Amino acid sequence: MSVTGTATTAAGAPPAPHQPLTGLRVVEFSHMVMGPTCGMVLADMGAEVIKVEPIDGDRTRHLLGAGAGFFPMFNRNKKSIAIDLHTAEGAAVARRLALSADVVAENFKPGTMRKYGLDYASLSALDERIIYVSLKGFLPGPYENRTALDEVVQMMGGLAYMTGRPGDPLRAGTSVNDIMGGMFGAIGALGALIQRGISGKGQEVQSALFENNVFLVGQHMLQYAITGKPAAPMPDRISAWAVYDVFTVRDDGQIFLAAVSDAQWKTFCTAFGFDDLLADPGLATNNQRVMARATMMPLLRERLAGFTVAQLSQRFEQLGLPYAPIRKPEELYDDEHLRRTGGLADIVLPDGARAGQTAGTTLLPITMHGERLGVRVQPPRAGEHSDALLAQLGYSADEIASLRAAHAVA
Repeated sequence: MSVTGTATTAAGAPPAPHQPLTGLRVVEFSHMVMGPTCGMVLADMGAEVIKVEPIDGDRTRHLLGAGAGFFPMFNRNKKSIAIDLHTAEGAAVARRLALSADVVAENFKPGTMRKYGLDYASLSALDERIIYVSLKGFLPGPYENRTALDEVVQMMGGLAYMTGRPGDPLRAGTSVNDIMGGMFGAIGALGALIQRGISGKGQEVQSALFENNVFLVGQHMLQYAITGKPAAPMPDRISAWAVYDVFTVRDDGQIFLAAVSDAQWKTFCTAFGFDDLLADPGLATNNQRVMARATMMPLLRERLAGFTVAQLSQRFEQLGLPYAPIRKPEELYDDEHLRRTGGLADIVLPDGARAGQTAGTTLLPITMHGERLGVRVQPPRAGEHSDALLAQLGYSADEIASLRAAHAVA
C-alpha cells in the first residue's frame, strides 16, 4: 500500500476493479478455519496474504475426516513462509515481516502473540499505521481465556439448541462461526483501512466465535422478547409459513417445498387441483394455515407422495414457487448453475496422498465489477515462499542459510 493509502500494482497502475486490495500486504498468523477465512477473504480481493506456518507446516494440512478440506479451502491465493517463533531468530524474522504489512491477522490464544512481540501493542508502538485483526473465541470479558471451538459456542450460544430436536442439541453441519467470524474480521479490517486513509492511523479489530454465534441467534432472542414465548428448536418450531417443509415423495426422494404467501398458496392449490383446500375458509390466510398445520400437512404429504422429485421440481419451477431437491455436498460439483456461472474453480492440492492433483473448490459468493473472485495463487506448500519473502525483507543468502541452519525458518 502506498504512503497515501491508495493501492497500486507493482507497475504503478490502479488495481483491477475486481481486485480492489491489490497492493495491500497482509501477514496472517493463523491456523484451523477462523483466521484463514479472514485472510482468504482479503486475498481473494487481491491482497498479498502471507501465511506464517510452523516449521513442519500448519497442522490442518494433514487432518482427516471432516477436517480434510480445511487447508485447501481456506488458504488459496496466499504465500507461505515457515518460521519457528520459539527461537529468538525466528521471532525476529516474524516481527520484521509483520512490520512490512498493512494488516496483521492472528487467531491464537490470548497472550500468545505478546510472548513474541507480535501483539498489537508491540507492533503499533513501532508502526502506528498497522491494522491488527485479532480473531478469538470470545471478546474481552469474563470468558476471554476459555478455550473455544465452533461446537463450544454453538452449545453455549443457543445455536445447537435451535438446530437439534428437543432434548437433542445438534451443531450445525459446517463451521458456521469459524467462517463467519473470519468474515467479520475481514469486514472490520476493511473498515479500519478506510479509517486509516482518513486519520493516517491503524487500529486493532477484534472478532470472536461466541459473539458471532449470539449474532446468529439474535432473531430468536428478539422472538422471545416480542412474543414472550421461548423459541422452539427448528424441528419443533411453529413455522411462520404454512407450507415450508421437506416432503418425502416417490422412490423415497426428498424435496423442500414452500408457499409463503396467500398468492403462492392459491397458485399451488390451483396447479395441483386442490380446489377443496382453496375453498376452505379455515385455510384462507397464511396465519390460519399455520394454525391448521397439524391437519393440513399430513393431507398435503399424502397427496404429493405419488410425485417424483423431478416432477415436483419441474412444476414448482414453472409456477415460480420456492423448491429445493435435497442434495449432498458432493452433488454440488454437478450443479448446473455453479458450473455455468463460474462458482467453482480448480485448485492444486498441496498435501497428502493427492498432492499435485486438482480438485474443485467454491469461491466467495460475490461478484465485483461483474467478475467472480477466482484463484490466482494455488494453496501453497509449507514454506514455499520462504526464501523469496526473506530476501524481500533484506536478508542476504548467507543470512537465510544461517536462519535455516538454526531451524528458525524452513
